[in-house]
Amino acid sequence: MAISYQLEPDLTVEDFVDVLRRCSLGERRPLDDRERIAGMLREADVIATARDDAGRLIGVSRALTDYQFCTYLSDLAVAEDHQRQGIGRELITRTHAAAGLKTSLILIAAPTAREYYPHIGMEQHPSCWWIPWTP
Repeated sequence: MAISYQLEPDLTVEDFVDVLRRCSLGERRPLDDRERIAGMLREADVIATARDDAGRLIGVSRALTDYQFCTYLSDLAVAEDHQRQGIGRELITRTHAAAGLKTSLILIAAPTAREYYPHIGMEQHPSCWWIPWTP
């Protein structure tokens, strides 16, 4: 199976929600709020995607960046049946390259992905604070 990667700034809400539903990240996103999802896509600075031979979205990364100092990788989603094939790593690489390698890439790991990020060479930061969103 060949996987195609691309920057896809016009990713549709339908495709985004579909891939989120096919991985654990969907549990922590407002999938039933189409307007909010559309805003998340519209306001993203970098959206990188992975598609299978049939053109179906199997992975996506969505980031916010100033292109100078920091890039926040807000979403990294790979459909469960396509995980452990290097797709997530490639999406991170392409997202960081598009945002600028001189930026620090920052993310908050999903609970089920905490062990993944050190495996691909990312370092854990000792301090992070947040005010979580409410549904």
